[in-house]
Amino acid sequence: MRYTRLGRTGLEISAIALGCMSFGEPERGSHPWSLPESASRPILKHALESGITFFDTANVYSNGSSEEIVGRALAEFANRDEVVIATKVHGRMRPGPNGAGLSRKAIFAEIDASLTRLGTDYVDLYQIHRWDATVPIEETLEALHDVVRAGKARYLGASSMFAWQFSKALHLQRANGWARFVSMQDHYNLLNREEEREMHPLCADEGVGVIPWSPLARGRLTRDPDVATDRSATDEFGKSLYGRYPGDAHIVEAVASVAESRGVTRAQVALAWVSRSPVVSAPIVGAHTIAHLDDAVDSLDLELSVEDVARLEAAYEPHAVAGF
Repeated sequence: MRYTRLGRTGLEISAIALGCMSFGEPERGSHPWSLPESASRPILKHALESGITFFDTANVYSNGSSEEIVGRALAEFANRDEVVIATKVHGRMRPGPNGAGLSRKAIFAEIDASLTRLGTDYVDLYQIHRWDATVPIEETLEALHDVVRAGKARYLGASSMFAWQFSKALHLQRANGWARFVSMQDHYNLLNREEEREMHPLCADEGVGVIPWSPLARGRLTRDPDVATDRSATDEFGKSLYGRYPGDAHIVEAVASVAESRGVTRAQVALAWVSRSPVVSAPIVGAHTIAHLDDAVDSLDLELSVEDVARLEAAYEPHAVAGF
């Protein structure tokens, strides 16, 4: 395993983050493809044995079940001081007023609920899952600052927004002396490169670490375009992200071609391409099997040639942002 810093912070993280949306009792949420605790624990244990120390979840994943499973596994298999636990706030956790969003009331309630489910006194990285246009951003940022001051989070992160929104938030944090966002969790892979236009240059300038979600395009970069999985058949959000551009199929073909020529898997090629970006601290990889994890770790040893990169990028078509 290779270790790096999250942006310009002193926080050391594994260069692969394990995305924990895959873990959660299926009956608890809207993900029928999620793994129950009995199937999740061996994968979490193997991740730790492979040197992965960075675990990313969210309160909304399987309605809190993901946090519970991850918290119990890490408490049993890991030293708390050696792992980095990240979670998120924004999605609806209960019906009625204040059951979602980024108000001061919602943030204070949800950080405590997440800590209880995770079984820890603090999270290393507390992230806003999306931008909340219904709440003044100053209210959100001051509340997050107070969460850090209370010792309930070590660092703050953001996810999936326009660059102008992120720039505004960073400016307000600096102007008011509030704890700043140190990471951006954005939608970035070979099928969605729009973040290269504005978000990534902003993050590079501000010293913000990028931790992309869906670096394998929800598995589409690892299989032929006409092959479906249990997840792809029921993942309505995923269906909204891909499949609208003819170039996508050519990119998938290029991944397969490079993988064959290099004698590695498609997943390793697609992840190596994401990791090669100097602004990326660690891609967030979901795993349903131990083999998925091994592919992710092995991708760190794959150095793509200039010719490989050119082949992978040639068919990309600029398009509208997707994912927020």
